[in-house]
Amino acid sequence: WVPSDWRALTLEEQSVSNVSHETTLRQLASEVGDEERMAEKPLTSGCFDGGDRQVTWTGIQIREGEAFAQFLTKEVAARVQDAAGVSDFEAHLRGIASTGFQTGSLQALLEAAPYEERAWAVGEALAEAHLTREHGVEWPWNTERDKRTPLASLPGADLVGLVADDDGFLLVLGEVKCSSESKNPPQVMTGRSGMTNQLENLANDLGLLSTLLRWLFPRCKGTPHESSFSDAVLRLLDSGNKAIVLFGVLIRDTSPNIQDLEKRGYALARRVHAPTFCRLKAIYLPCAIEDLSVRIKGGDA
Repeated sequence: WVPSDWRALTLEEQSVSNVSHETTLRQLASEVGDEERMAEKPLTSGCFDGGDRQVTWTGIQIREGEAFAQFLTKEVAARVQDAAGVSDFEAHLRGIASTGFQTGSLQALLEAAPYEERAWAVGEALAEAHLTREHGVEWPWNTERDKRTPLASLPGADLVGLVADDDGFLLVLGEVKCSSESKNPPQVMTGRSGMTNQLENLANDLGLLSTLLRWLFPRCKGTPHESSFSDAVLRLLDSGNKAIVLFGVLIRDTSPNIQDLEKRGYALARRVHAPTFCRLKAIYLPCAIEDLSVRIKGGDA
């Protein structure tokens, strides 16, 4: 069935009408798509990228807005405060406190727990959350649990995890640096304690690698991560202790600049050899690094 006025149209008029109708539909679809894209504005956008052999470097800029706020207050805050570990800890203690006095004492103990507010610690948590979101990195253990004093600064690699690829799992090791310095690259990237040297040590120092594996093993044993750990270690051994993914994450609150990473990337490409793979990432924030501790609690700095 078609309306009578449609039958009356000439073939040429019908063709014009069809084109007009299709154009209108495309416009509507485009408008809907634009609205959806605006509603789903991605958290990050690319600034620059480059690479040399087994080393790549990428700069990304985080957009200010609701997506960033949610990322901080949920994913990053959960890493900073070890939400999963704290929840298990509290549930266990509440389960054994039976008297009113015990319950009151427990509540006072829990309320006295310090809240991590150091910018570099929040920066490390932000790096972990980003690597999980963008690269699927798994963190079998939250190092917040290893602190024996509230303001402890733990030695060793900042990042120790596992990541899946087409052939199974690989060990992830890495370092995180935060810098507001205007210099490009900032000083945290150079020198003996700089990121470049630390990543090179992670790739080539067998003593350091052995220590990190011994640390990770009991934290994976008896958990869902145990088989992934074993797979990653077997691949490491089969490669002559070289099959590792290194991440160097630089947190910045300055304007994006490829010089933050490029020279360091070329330098690492001469010192880190396949099958070790290294990814340098600069994350440019829409807020000051020092404001992160307030932002993860939902505040506006």
